[in-house]
Amino acid sequence: MKTLAKEHNFLQMDGIDADWGVVPASSSGWRQFGTNGAISSNYLDLAGMSLKEKTLFFEASGVQTASPPATDAGGVAGDNLIILDVMSSTPLTDTELAVMTIGGNFAQSGTVLTWTETIYARHQLWARTVNEAGLTYMVLINEEQYGSMSPTASDRVYSYRLVIAAGTPTGPGATTMFVYPARHILRAEAKEEPDHEYIMRLLRSYQLQQEPDVD
Repeated sequence: MKTLAKEHNFLQMDGIDADWGVVPASSSGWRQFGTNGAISSNYLDLAGMSLKEKTLFFEASGVQTASPPATDAGGVAGDNLIILDVMSSTPLTDTELAVMTIGGNFAQSGTVLTWTETIYARHQLWARTVNEAGLTYMVLINEEQYGSMSPTASDRVYSYRLVIAAGTPTGPGATTMFVYPARHILRAEAKEEPDHEYIMRLLRSYQLQQEPDVD
């Protein structure tokens, strides 16, 4: 059994209402997406296992975080953000990843990522409500988790973190939001499969690898 991990760094976004920008000096590894989004992408390298002609079977998955998101002292009730964590066996473009914040990987959402290819995904909504408006930290309003944990013969598992920030519709509100580091975790075991099953799984992994690779 092996424990695989990939970290996503601290993120700071500055802005007012619907326009939020990544602060590059304090947000290593993050890039701007649209007017109010930020994306961090990486991958877990499984090449050593695939060279040994073994399939990776997942036993557990999850996300570790250090602290809830926060705002500056000017934050008010209504400030909110979405955090989407995804680990997949196929690469995603920024737009495809953003689609998952609305409809997940369900067929009607229009996403290209199927249930089988989604190893793990977690969608969270954080906000400052009337009851907690005096806090700088946000409160978790809703969380959804989904994924198949399907085995893979691919030499990569792709790891993504997407943040979409929003202020109050007409202001005032926070002018800075902070998202603290996170670690994507997979517990897995490499096993040999019968030749036919392994070849078919390897073929499928190869087909998925032909999609645009956004590291």
